[in-house]
Amino acid sequence: MSAVEIAQVDDGSLVVSSETIAAGAGVEHRAVLQLIGNNIADFEEFGAVAFQMRPLPGGGNPVRIALLNEPQATLLMTFQRNTSQVREFKKALVKAFFEMARQIADMSVPRTLPDALRAYAAEVEAHEALKAQHALEAPKVHFADSVAASKTTILVRELATILRSKGVQTGERRLFETLRQEGYLIRRRGIDRNMPTQKSMELGLFEIAEGVGQPAGGDTHIRKTTRVTGKGQVYFINRYAPRDGLFEVEVAS
Repeated sequence: MSAVEIAQVDDGSLVVSSETIAAGAGVEHRAVLQLIGNNIADFEEFGAVAFQMRPLPGGGNPVRIALLNEPQATLLMTFQRNTSQVREFKKALVKAFFEMARQIADMSVPRTLPDALRAYAAEVEAHEALKAQHALEAPKVHFADSVAASKTTILVRELATILRSKGVQTGERRLFETLRQEGYLIRRRGIDRNMPTQKSMELGLFEIAEGVGQPAGGDTHIRKTTRVTGKGQVYFINRYAPRDGLFEVEVAS
């Protein structure tokens, strides 16, 4: 049996591919993928199974493969037929994960005084960079909290102006249409058109301001206006202008 290939992915975790498992267990790759889909993919205790597409040499449709961590791979092997080849591969798989983890641990331990000093300096630098980042973000987070907690509401027209200042190509009419299409405002035509939906009200994104209107020669009536809350301002600016963030937005006075 050839050596079991274990890889380290970007987040530092160790994985084995479904192709490696298929070859080691002596089964078809599609059978391994079917076992994963039926028994492993939704097993939340071991995390979500990662998938990727591997291009074939010379072109053709790429192959979908799964990348399993050690608990996922070990669990998967319990669903394989208990042949002598599978039993041997189970042992090789456990050993391969153990050896790979040991090699990584050995590489991370400084062997000399200069290596230890460099490692310490890198750790201090990373810690200071994190502190500086937190210090930079703190005023922004405080400002966001202040906006969200503000009792001041603004019109949708004013929200559109804020979004436009942050590079979002919108205006009052276009923003109303977007909010209707995405289920934040009522779409159907009638007296409640452009009023907040139940979802929006439960999220605290809007308030309804009521006033008294009396056209010349007409009867007095109640006029309702949709206004965006402080929480709503935070929500929609982060939704429609996420790269810029809300932190330069002024709370309407």
